[in-house]
Amino acid sequence: MPIFDYRAITSNGIKSRGLINAFNERAAKEILAERGLVIKSLKEKTDSLYLKVLTFINPIKAKDLVIFSREFSVMISANLAMVQALKISAEQTDNISLKMLIYEIAYEVDSGSALSSALAKRPKIFTQFFTNVVRSGESSGRLDEVLIYLADEIEKDYNMNGKIIGAMIYPIFVLIGMIGVGIIMMVKVVPSLTGIIDESNAALPWSTRVVLGVSNFLIHDWILIVTVVLTLIIVSFTVMRTEKAKRAIDLLKFKLPVFGRLFQLIYIVRFTRSLNTLIIGGVSIGKSLEVVSGVVDNYIFKDLILQSKKEVEEGESISKPFMNSDIIPKMLPQMIVVGEKTGKLDMVLSKVTNFYDQEVNNMLNNLVTLLEPLIIIVMGVGVAIMVAAILMPMYNLAGQM
Repeated sequence: MPIFDYRAITSNGIKSRGLINAFNERAAKEILAERGLVIKSLKEKTDSLYLKVLTFINPIKAKDLVIFSREFSVMISANLAMVQALKISAEQTDNISLKMLIYEIAYEVDSGSALSSALAKRPKIFTQFFTNVVRSGESSGRLDEVLIYLADEIEKDYNMNGKIIGAMIYPIFVLIGMIGVGIIMMVKVVPSLTGIIDESNAALPWSTRVVLGVSNFLIHDWILIVTVVLTLIIVSFTVMRTEKAKRAIDLLKFKLPVFGRLFQLIYIVRFTRSLNTLIIGGVSIGKSLEVVSGVVDNYIFKDLILQSKKEVEEGESISKPFMNSDIIPKMLPQMIVVGEKTGKLDMVLSKVTNFYDQEVNNMLNNLVTLLEPLIIIVMGVGVAIMVAAILMPMYNLAGQM
């Protein structure tokens, strides 16, 4: 169904602009007239390239999907027709990219397509995880319940990612600031302070010679530095796109001091939370494991999950591959075994998720507390080097005069 971009004026003389979904231009004008709007312009915006460009400029975020899932589930639970619920959700969303996308989905559903099938055509927005949960809700007749639970889980994952990013912003900001200040001092301050030292022809300590050498290099060979940095960035991005490099990086993440444990916990939470959501949604264990393997975003963890899927298909326990892995805490496979034996795997996974989610929160809080004094120490060392390399020789020179 076409989407039209309109500009109009209300009965009170207020300018209005937005998108509307209609079968043709005439139908769009009739709908706007019913709303009491005087049309100034009406343009069709159904071109797929337009939508791709719009989505790139105004991306659809996890938070937008959470709000959409909640609103849509409430309307479905109120026995509103699915197409009507989709159109109302589209009208209420603030993200214009998602608005147009929901309109397209509404048109496909109105034409006889299943909601899950319409979502599956847009994997960059609605992941395989999202689509499979919706499909299970359609099959079981519990779409409203599944959507609410899905929104809860997406929101929890969104909040966890937000905490991780928030914990890293401060040290990264300080590090960038230190590098910037260091470059400015080397290019502007050091040359002006070292003019007297050069004229004295006095013997300079090694720290001063190093600082002067770095300063001269930055001033006279900055083109070479920029070229090397850009080349390294391009080569790094090219190499890291290969599967072999990604596997090596994913393995390295688990070996890092402090951060290795954090990565381990984050992937475990993603695994248990996603698997729990799919199981509650009615998706089979085998299919759930296949979907979750793409959610964890780590090749090493993915291999374990796919091996677990293979074991399940052969009649074995989910936990078998995890038992022998050195990147998985022993508690996880043991709890899974308990869940399988008692028939309460979803409940066990929920408790495990809450436990490790709290562990992630504690580690992030401790990490921020630990980084603050480390940053102060690094800044102190930097200042000490500058003092020892520049100010002390100048002080000694002044004392000899």
